[in-house]
Amino acid sequence: MRVPSEDYSPRKPRGACLKSKGDGNGTALTKKKAMKTTLQHTGSTPGLRDQSSTHQAPAAAAPGSRPVATPIDFARRRANRSLRTPQLLALLRTEAPRFYDLAEVVGSWVWIQFAEKQPAAITAALAELGFHWNPKRQAWQHPCGAVTAGSPHDPRAKYGSQHPADLQPA
Repeated sequence: MRVPSEDYSPRKPRGACLKSKGDGNGTALTKKKAMKTTLQHTGSTPGLRDQSSTHQAPAAAAPGSRPVATPIDFARRRANRSLRTPQLLALLRTEAPRFYDLAEVVGSWVWIQFAEKQPAAITAALAELGFHWNPKRQAWQHPCGAVTAGSPHDPRAKYGSQHPADLQPA
């Protein structure tokens, strides 16, 4: 009796549609592409840190564990979201002077921009103050009660941009 060198049967071989490796008896290893994420923490944020404080490296997390999120007081966030521009600037001046120094008033909105990604504690503080992240503008924005539809153009060209100290009466 003669044995053919190839399988000429009309059906697909068992497991041909699976994208896994194994020995065919249910012990297949499936490969899953892992999403590459990189978190870069510089340790300090220029202008947002006391010069007198010393930097301590965060404790190493256990492998496979996720970082603990900084809690946000959502009731306070909702209240701060409704603040108008002068009220928000007064809040920033008293409670977050480092954010006040970085703030930029565009129309009636307040924007805060950073050169690099910020640690979770800073993003939580901004969120609690009523700011949201705008990925298109790469800025933290507070609508100050004037919620509008997005624009394809830079609002700075239409409304201009001022530092909060320039708006305060002398």
